[in-house]
Amino acid sequence: MIRLFVALRPPPAIRQSLLDIMEGVPAARWQDDEQLHLTLRFIGPVERPVAEDIAVALSQVVAPAPRVSLTEVGRFEKRGRTDTLWVGVTPHDALAALHRKVDQACVRAGLEPERRAYLPHVTVGRLARSAGVGFAIDAWLATHAALSSAPFPLPHLVLYQSHLGRDGATYEPVARWTLDSGDGT
Repeated sequence: MIRLFVALRPPPAIRQSLLDIMEGVPAARWQDDEQLHLTLRFIGPVERPVAEDIAVALSQVVAPAPRVSLTEVGRFEKRGRTDTLWVGVTPHDALAALHRKVDQACVRAGLEPERRAYLPHVTVGRLARSAGVGFAIDAWLATHAALSSAPFPLPHLVLYQSHLGRDGATYEPVARWTLDSGDGT
């Protein structure tokens, strides 16, 4: 089985600005540069023939390259405990439209449609629910509440393979497609 997801990769300067805020929460497993991405669709484990069908379907996605800005920080919780720290991006409209196109391509390849609400974000840290560092999380959120950036393009749709290990996941790009830049190229 191959574990896949579809994402957009921020440019190097934006990734560096994200790396610069990854501190101050004990027990956080901060993402490294190779892990920074904006997920459009988590696919999960599939057999190789299905993965190949997904790649073919994604190669046919035609969409403008979104231009977004970093705009906020937040957390995801499960059972009242923070397990993920993230940085949000706006505007959502172009990303939501691209998410729908990617989802439609995945459905054409035989997958079930995405059922979860789509919230565009870049995960910057993960925490074990037993970490017990709520005060540090609150402080991190307050410290970075005004995080923002100038608009930047996300010009490539990337199909990643995720490899799970004891120390977390590593991501390997397996296919990449250029989105329409809007300038005729």
